[in-house]
Amino acid sequence: MSTAQLTSQILQQVSLITEDEGKLQRALKALKRITTSKPDPTEMTYDEFVARVKNAEKGSLRTFDSIEALDHYLESRP
Repeated sequence: MSTAQLTSQILQQVSLITEDEGKLQRALKALKRITTSKPDPTEMTYDEFVARVKNAEKGSLRTFDSIEALDHYLESRP
């Protein structure tokens, strides 16, 4: 769907609620939340992901005998 089509649909939906102040306030709040949201710091490109996997493969391998041992290891890390 093109940007023009999306814009048209958004404006059409807004026109349906122009008489309801409460719904307009909710729509405005939602749009502000969308436009001011911060980028996800965990989001990465495929190339960045592959690079991280390759870097992790270079590190030491840890194995645990039980879930409790894993929990203990994770809790003891700074």
